Formats: sequence, structure tokens, C-alpha cells
Amino acid sequence: MASQGVSLEIKLPAVRSEKELEAQLVGEFASLLFLVLDGVTDPRNFGACLRSAASFGVDGVIVAKDHSAPLNEAAIKTASGAASLVKIYQVVNLARCLDTLKKHGVWVVGTVLEDSQPLTEIDLKGNIALVIGAEESGIRQKTRERCDFLAAIPCPYPDLSLNVSVATGICLYEINRQR
Repeated sequence: MASQGVSLEIKLPAVRSEKELEAQLVGEFASLLFLVLDGVTDPRNFGACLRSAASFGVDGVIVAKDHSAPLNEAAIKTASGAASLVKIYQVVNLARCLDTLKKHGVWVVGTVLEDSQPLTEIDLKGNIALVIGAEESGIRQKTRERCDFLAAIPCPYPDLSLNVSVATGICLYEINRQR
């Protein structure tokens, strides 16, 4: 196939630092919404979560430097452009990052299957960091200990678990519905 004299240069989505996240917390804001992915290692699930985050106006997606899916070609393709629309923050210590968010008036809502209350019964109108864990193991204990609320998606069959990206979309929808 002959070239038609057209070229395209793309800029890969940037991964921001913890310092950039802290700078965002210092500014003026109405209601911040963060998505925190704790141990989500599959790039396609990561990309799908980014897509939901962009769709629901999330101010930033926070991932740990280690034990997290890379922002690679599979994640970017699955995100369908959303990886360029939402800020992605990579932090060294997720528990410490949650402590920082809390110091800046952000409520931390962790999603779990047991010992929780229905997500629909939690006031989600303020500054919120929604924590979603890995499909196999959920959120880690140190992360869980920093949550102000533990929430579950009300389901008629709780023994069936949802895919992490599906659960993310449902939770972000509920946050936006309440707002």
C-alpha cells in the first residue's frame, strides 16, 4: 500500500507521581473522586477500570508502583482512549497514600464482600477515594485498615463475585448517582 503523505505522532499517557497527587490535593476543589486500585494486575482489567473512571469523571486513578498492572499496550487499548483522559498516579506505598488523602479531607471507601454495609447506604457526596481490590484476594489488610467505610455492592447472589472492572463501574455509577 502506498503512503498517502500522512503521519501520526501520539503521546503515550503520562503516569504521575505522588508529589503531583499531593499538589492536586492542596488546590481548590469542590468534590474530589479518586479510584484506588489495590493489587489489580491484569492490564485489561486496568484498562477497563480507566475507561469507567474517565466515563464517571474521576479526578485520578491511584495505583501502587509494585503489584499493579502496567500501563502497557493492552491496558491502553482496552481503555479506548480513556488512559489519556484520566490522571494516573503511581505511588510507592498505597497505605501511606491513603493516609495522605485522609489528611486532606478525603473519605476512603473500600470494597469488600464481608463485614461491610451496602454501598447505597453510604454517603458518597464528599471527597471520596474508592478502593477496589484484586479479584482473587480483594484489598490488602493494610489498605483495609485505612478505610473509613467498607462497602459491598448489594447483590441477590453474593457468592458470585463480579469482575473487578464491572464492580468499579457499578461503584462509580452509585457515587455519581448520589452526587
